[in-house]
Amino acid sequence: MGRVLLADLARASADVARTPARLEKITRLAGTLRALAPAERLAGTSWLAGELPQGRVGVGHAAVRAAISGAAPAPGTPTLRVGEVDEAFTEIARARGGEKGRALAALVARATLDERDFLARLLLGELRQGALEGVLAEAVAKAAEMPAAEVRRAVMLAGALPPVAAAALESGAAGLARFRLRVLEPVQPMLAQPAADVADALASLGEAALEWKLDGARVQAHREGDEVRVFSRALRDVTPAVPEVVEAVRALPVRSIVLDGEAIALRPDGAPEPFQVTMRRLGRKLDVARLRAELPLSVFFFDVLHADGEDLLAQPARERGRTLEAAVPAPLRVPRLVTADLAAGEAFLEDALGRGHEGLVAKSLGAPYEAGRRGASWLKVKRAQALDLVVLAVERGSGRRRGFLSNLHLGARDPAAGGFAMLGKTFKGMTDEMLAWQTRRLSELALGETDGWVVHVRPELVVEVAFDGLQASSRYPSGLALRFARVKRYRTDKRPEEADTIETVRKLYAQQVAAERD
Repeated sequence: MGRVLLADLARASADVARTPARLEKITRLAGTLRALAPAERLAGTSWLAGELPQGRVGVGHAAVRAAISGAAPAPGTPTLRVGEVDEAFTEIARARGGEKGRALAALVARATLDERDFLARLLLGELRQGALEGVLAEAVAKAAEMPAAEVRRAVMLAGALPPVAAAALESGAAGLARFRLRVLEPVQPMLAQPAADVADALASLGEAALEWKLDGARVQAHREGDEVRVFSRALRDVTPAVPEVVEAVRALPVRSIVLDGEAIALRPDGAPEPFQVTMRRLGRKLDVARLRAELPLSVFFFDVLHADGEDLLAQPARERGRTLEAAVPAPLRVPRLVTADLAAGEAFLEDALGRGHEGLVAKSLGAPYEAGRRGASWLKVKRAQALDLVVLAVERGSGRRRGFLSNLHLGARDPAAGGFAMLGKTFKGMTDEMLAWQTRRLSELALGETDGWVVHVRPELVVEVAFDGLQASSRYPSGLALRFARVKRYRTDKRPEEADTIETVRKLYAQQVAAERD
């Protein structure tokens, strides 16, 4: 059944949430991971990441509250072990109707007060702000006595940390060796972080590849012989929804290939449709032929991860670019300019903006493809500053917005401290349709209320927020606040772990202060 008590994991999670020091977090987690028996590692690692291996088990806030309030007095001595709790979660996930509630109640009845709190927050998704994936990956590396880079590489190829942790702790390097790029199986996409402008990007990268930043749907296309599969940013198989992409990839003069790109709906004049319009296509499984005729998709690729039997992840971007040019015709490639010249870069940006696109992405020519990472090798430049933030809470609307959840509390990821650093609030920029949608979605994520006004929510929903600058603030612990923030769109294709970090926000503020002094 296993050897580690649930109480031990709960204490480790609480310790990690309390300490602001990254190294202390890593050391505490590594010790906990080492103690797990082989059969406990998948569940234990998942829980420390704030997730369940079973996924959603079908219990919400009301069910958890009922199980805890209806339970007998909690035992004073912990007895629950990780393995049996994992089995109980599986039973709850499989149960139907009243059996689900009874299975949950039986588990809660055996838990101490601290364990009940841990179980409740785990089931409701409230532990996401604890051991974030980057910290936990380093803890796995420390526990397994392996380089952190090797663990991160395995995670990017596996698409998830828990199975990598189990393999690393069990077999070390040999266990990680089985995580490799496999054609027809998705890998996490490489991500970009913001830059203030073209000058900032070129100052950081030197000569770089500049590419239009399209406001479409990120897609990863795999081909092995005649078989083609297309995956979304979230690694969901969307092949049936995008026949245009399938046909384009199948027509390429290759035997096997893995491509990274954007699918986008374009108007007759070539200008892009809004992001939400493009996403209508990726969300459809039925009546695709009719929707294709009404809203055709174009696809543009900007990177290649594998070609004809050769994995290219470790190759520098300069070499991957040459392979892409050889395999994919120009009409299917994102427009690209390699330059170190500021005037040329700014003209390239103006051209992209003039055609209705978001901006550009500047990419280091010497960088490998770091799947799943938001590193400094890719820098995105937009005309209006924007950040991907997480909704932490929302206020009930008044006046015209009475009955809706309106004013969003916004936070950036704080990998060092764990959790999220609040940067401000906004209700600006929302259409009536967006307001209605967010009310439904945030109601599903609700955890509780303060003064009947502020609804606290699970930090799962990512929103792209435009703003006119940053300012010092004593109101928020981060010390910074957004100026004139407004909602651009919800990023339902992104996980909270992909939101921008407080370090990125601080860098933008430092650049702003320096520019104001000049």
